[in-house]
Amino acid sequence: MKPVNQKAWWLVLPVFICVAFSAVLPLMTVVNYSVQDIISPERRVFVGTEWFAAVMRDSDLHAALLRQLTYSLAVLLVEIPLGILLALSMPATGWKASAVLVIVALSLLIPWNVVGTIWQIYGRADIGLLGAALQKLGIDYSYTGNSRDAWITVLVMDIWHWTPLVALLCFAGLRSIPDAYYQAARIDGASKLAVFRYIQLPKMRGVLMIAVLLRFMDSFMIYTEPFVLTGGGPGNATTFLSQYLTQKAVGQFDLGPAAAFSLIYFLIILLVCFILYNWMQRVGTGDKTEAPHA
Repeated sequence: MKPVNQKAWWLVLPVFICVAFSAVLPLMTVVNYSVQDIISPERRVFVGTEWFAAVMRDSDLHAALLRQLTYSLAVLLVEIPLGILLALSMPATGWKASAVLVIVALSLLIPWNVVGTIWQIYGRADIGLLGAALQKLGIDYSYTGNSRDAWITVLVMDIWHWTPLVALLCFAGLRSIPDAYYQAARIDGASKLAVFRYIQLPKMRGVLMIAVLLRFMDSFMIYTEPFVLTGGGPGNATTFLSQYLTQKAVGQFDLGPAAAFSLIYFLIILLVCFILYNWMQRVGTGDKTEAPHA
């Protein structure tokens, strides 16, 4: 029997150390805070699951969770199909493909706080191109005074910023499809819709899974862009879970409830990602025996 060289574990030891300091230790600190009432730096009282029960009864949390789920669902429903269409319309080879890739990726290079500032100016009726144009068209638009306008503006801002990521992932998936598949489809006389349904979409399932999970996690944890653009307002229209958590921990300094809410927040993301992953693993598996038709 060939001996196993255990020295290889030393190569991954730095990774374990980095993960311990960047993830495990902070998580254990949050768990510690979630079961204590921190009266002062010197005085702490163990309260068990009291903070978890209090957070779960919080009506403001329920409203923020509903807004967050609605927002993340809207992001997925718009950005995934739009990213696929954008990838399908992009040139496949040549200098045009390189130029389009660079242009499409430009919005991804902009920092999150700068994105919020750009759209903050862009939507103003006095100096912003979007706000002024809508005012001249007779549309009463105000992302600072109207809840619906604020919510739609935050959504459109996210679509503008992150749809290119979905498009680039889909473009990579399309380029990985062997040309033999397309040649067989042309011989069979398959339509463009049939080629997309039976060749392109199944072959893109892996990158689409990555795109869905990335966009869900990022949209579910969104903070900087809506905070810079609307500050969570008007009212609580764009106060999502991350802002609600920040208000608890930093604004009110309720470390116990904030820590309990952080753990619940973390578990919600894990649960939904697990559901999405398993659902996308099963999508289309029942159609493998079907053949493309014209």
